[in-house]
Amino acid sequence: MEESKINEIINKMTIEEKVQLLTGKTFWTTYPIKHLNIPSIFLADGPHGIRKVVGQDSLAMRGIESICFPTAPSLASTWDIDIVKRLGEALGEECISLDVQILLGPGVNQKRSPLGGRNFEYFSEDPILTGKIGTAFVTGVQSKGVGTSVKHFALNNQEYERFSSDSIVDERTMREIYLAGFEMIVKNAQPMTIMCSYNKINGIQVSEQSFILQKILKNEWGFEGFVLSDWMASNNKENSIRNGLDLEMPTKNQFRDEEVVNAIKEGKLDKEIVNEAVRRVLRIIYKTYENRKDNALFDKEKHHQLARELASESMVLLKNENNILPLDLKKIKKIAILGDFAINPRYQGAGSSRITPTQLDIPFECLKNEIGNEIELFYSQGYNLDIIEDNLVRGAIETAKDSDIALIFAGLPPSYESEGIDRIHIDLPPSHNNLIEEISKVQKNTIVILLNGSCVTMPWIDLPSAVIEGWLAGQACGSAIVDILTGKINPSGKLSETFPIKLEDNPSFLNFGEHDIIYGERIFIGYRYYEKKKIKPLFPFGYGLSYTSFEYTKITFDNEEITNTMDLNVFISLKNSGHRKGKEIIQIYVRDVKSNLTRPYKELKAFKKIELDVGEEKKIKFTLKKRDFAYWHPKYKSWIVESGDFEILVGSSSVDIRLKKIVSMKSDQKFQVFLTRNSLLKDFFAHPNGRKLLDILFQEASNSENNENFLDRITEMKMNLVLDLPLNKIIEYLFLGKIPYEKVDSLLLQLNNNF
Repeated sequence: MEESKINEIINKMTIEEKVQLLTGKTFWTTYPIKHLNIPSIFLADGPHGIRKVVGQDSLAMRGIESICFPTAPSLASTWDIDIVKRLGEALGEECISLDVQILLGPGVNQKRSPLGGRNFEYFSEDPILTGKIGTAFVTGVQSKGVGTSVKHFALNNQEYERFSSDSIVDERTMREIYLAGFEMIVKNAQPMTIMCSYNKINGIQVSEQSFILQKILKNEWGFEGFVLSDWMASNNKENSIRNGLDLEMPTKNQFRDEEVVNAIKEGKLDKEIVNEAVRRVLRIIYKTYENRKDNALFDKEKHHQLARELASESMVLLKNENNILPLDLKKIKKIAILGDFAINPRYQGAGSSRITPTQLDIPFECLKNEIGNEIELFYSQGYNLDIIEDNLVRGAIETAKDSDIALIFAGLPPSYESEGIDRIHIDLPPSHNNLIEEISKVQKNTIVILLNGSCVTMPWIDLPSAVIEGWLAGQACGSAIVDILTGKINPSGKLSETFPIKLEDNPSFLNFGEHDIIYGERIFIGYRYYEKKKIKPLFPFGYGLSYTSFEYTKITFDNEEITNTMDLNVFISLKNSGHRKGKEIIQIYVRDVKSNLTRPYKELKAFKKIELDVGEEKKIKFTLKKRDFAYWHPKYKSWIVESGDFEILVGSSSVDIRLKKIVSMKSDQKFQVFLTRNSLLKDFFAHPNGRKLLDILFQEASNSENNENFLDRITEMKMNLVLDLPLNKIIEYLFLGKIPYEKVDSLLLQLNNNF
């Protein structure tokens, strides 16, 4: 609808109707205002499928059947922009068929700690991977005329006391790590809505924080949609509207609406702020409602096959001793299939994102259908989901002993990772670990398939011959696993998060699970931390094996020297040097060789998934932009690109760097630094004209020509004790008040005005 018509509608609305529109009518719908032809729209979970509940006014976990696609870690582990966009398109089609106007996803919070209870809903520990995968997801969904709700904005990184916890963080960390993914999605895909989180940031509830919602999201990033609260996240509706929240979900609290109406009438709440919120909500209501289609259907089988493709593209081959995989079916007569997850697979998370699938591919059944006519398959439960039961273990041992191969299906039960609770450790259940250890003792050809939503420890990693990280792979998990085992699909997934050897190694270990959460590790999360601290992980970020091999043969630039206004085009030559067709994920990292601020050793800035036939070689182009070389400067409140050398590192993972090359950066960025009497002496030396002011002050205070030598000695000897003194202390104790403050202030004013 045209903006002029929306403004006409706003002018016809009463104050009461405006406030009503900014409130959910039911748990899942907005208020209609029939005499103005304002329809109601439906909002539904979730990030990896449509959970449209049977009753509108209900938080029931069971919804109408829809495709349960792989969860967020799986999507990120594909590192495949195109397939995630296709997923988004499929979700958009399903929304249309189910008459859903806003899909409440994706979740794009960074994985700060492996203990985060909802890590299975989030993509990665890295903001670039998160931002690019999230952008593809949103672009795909919204291409069908359905809105998305990117969540949970922001710094919602634990479940403990999530309604009131306080994320205490500095602005640089917030900008570089926790907001960067959201920023990329907003600027590149313009999601129709953003969902604000429950928590506080630096003492202020997010739903009432104008710095986050208004200044950054709407003003700086140019967000055009509306901000809605997470369910029951708004504490004070009047204050929330004043500070950038547009739609409160869900509420029937008439008293709160009356408070807002009275605040508007009494002039306490600016009516133009209310009008702007109404305008934002109306834009999206009309935009999505106009795309509704009666009796629309989606192709369930086609979408199921997409779920299968996604799952197989996401699975990560962690270990493959002696190339035991893919299975050589001609040499195998008997396979032992062990573990309850082979029959009752864990394929999605627990909580508000839980989907009622259209079907479920059971791993054991899929194996029977694929190879059961040629090979004998024997199943043994092996474990209770949590408790070690000796009789189950003994049965599994006997089955494994009498087989050529043992496949163990293990992972995390729903009670181990769920919305509303954080994990207390990152271990598999004792019964799962015990089964893997005991079977590996009697069967050298043991293969472990893991089904889990976040990283786990593997104290047994040296025992089995192969390990596959299967994630929570959705309703097609079983068929996708069989595709990988049999070699129908060559595994190409790579880890979207670091797997530490033990929980204590992770950077947030001392600052997690409290009400006041101090982000003391700052920008050093995930691989940034492990690399800086030289801590070896179990498996690094970006890691994953293939049934073939790849050779990185050459790196070139279009320019050896660039400025901060130029793009850098990087060309990588990649060859499939193995014996199977396969896909490789090229990862581009950037290192600031010498920075004025502490930075990670390197940071991911670009990636591409490339498919090559045996012997095929391709030259792939990457474009790095100004932001890829920048950091957020806390003093200048801006993104800074420094002059100097930057190293471009090309890897198969964050630790497996194959190619390197230096580019020289010449930056013309200049930033006004306002010096005061409280500025440190070193700040004056760093300022282009600061030294001149010091010369004048020293000259006037002592009438001596030796002051220049004194200042030179300070800088040459790096006399930090003196350099760290504020100017006012120099005036008081060195000049002994010989120069009046009025004179100093006058010189400072001239200095600042003539920058």
